[in-house]
Amino acid sequence: MTVEHPLDQEPGPIIRPYTMTRGRTRAAGAHFDLMAVVVAVGAPHRELQPEHLSILDACRTPIPVVELAARTALAVGVLRVLLGDLRDSGLVNVRPPARPATLPRESLLRDLLAGLKTL
Repeated sequence: MTVEHPLDQEPGPIIRPYTMTRGRTRAAGAHFDLMAVVVAVGAPHRELQPEHLSILDACRTPIPVVELAARTALAVGVLRVLLGDLRDSGLVNVRPPARPATLPRESLLRDLLAGLKTL
């Protein structure tokens, strides 16, 4: 009985990340937060790479950048560069993540607790 190891299997096509981004390591413009929400807003055109098309397909409904990376199986750095291309082309909108609500002052919480104790 022979045991097949994962390294014995055909690896399939390998595309280097720098090939997809044409050697770029950062997106032009603002940085993409992992929790920023991306949504496709335009129709794709012929000059797009297959990776751009898969991103557009995955973000037809609003989706966070981190989820988009998982869904497209792209490294986050690569995804950010490609999202920058799509943003510059007007094909996606990117909303920054919602800011966390500010916490109430401690004195307000103490007053609230004292009021509840009196009930």
